[in-house]
Amino acid sequence: MTMTTKERLLQYIEYKNISKPQFYSDLEIKRGLLDSDKLKATITDVIIAKILAKYKDLNINWLLTGKGNMLHTETEQENLPVAHPSDSPTEGIPLIPISAMAGSFTGEQTVLESECERFVVPTFKGAEFLISVKGSSMYPRYNSGDIVACKRLPMDDLFFQWNKVYVLDTDQGPLIKRVKPGSDKEHVLIVSDNEHYEPFELPINRIYHVALVIGVIRLE
Repeated sequence: MTMTTKERLLQYIEYKNISKPQFYSDLEIKRGLLDSDKLKATITDVIIAKILAKYKDLNINWLLTGKGNMLHTETEQENLPVAHPSDSPTEGIPLIPISAMAGSFTGEQTVLESECERFVVPTFKGAEFLISVKGSSMYPRYNSGDIVACKRLPMDDLFFQWNKVYVLDTDQGPLIKRVKPGSDKEHVLIVSDNEHYEPFELPINRIYHVALVIGVIRLE
């Protein structure tokens, strides 16, 4: 019989010798998620994001599908390009929160962005900022908590490479998605890698800023 996501999560915390009360405390959530009568229910993206942010050795592929190993291997982490921290305000590029993303697109140095950690990313030349992936919509390409390097694109001469992953500043908020041709020249199709998320069309005039995702990195 196939295990559910919650049953695998229960297996993980038992393997790590984490009690249920400690698990709820770690995630700052109410008790009940792992009650025996709720193990067949799905887990929300918000909870998945909290789990992966707290338990970084947990393999999301295994958690959601049962495939692969329960824990990330050191080899997987070592194969990612490394970003080195910088103490200089003029060296490297900022790791920005979602709330500061619009400012990073325009080049405005908001108070929030000026206080961000900066990293030197030698592997990805042309990268202008780093951002953390939230949620599971782009799984398995990107996991929640992954750090991606991005390069801004000019809006006055915007050209999409179809099926590439972009960071989009839209009227619906920030999106990290694949972009494909829409039904006409005024729209693009916004696509998630996770098959549980339906694609949708977005008017191009509701996209305010665009950055190309160059790749995923590991922070040192």
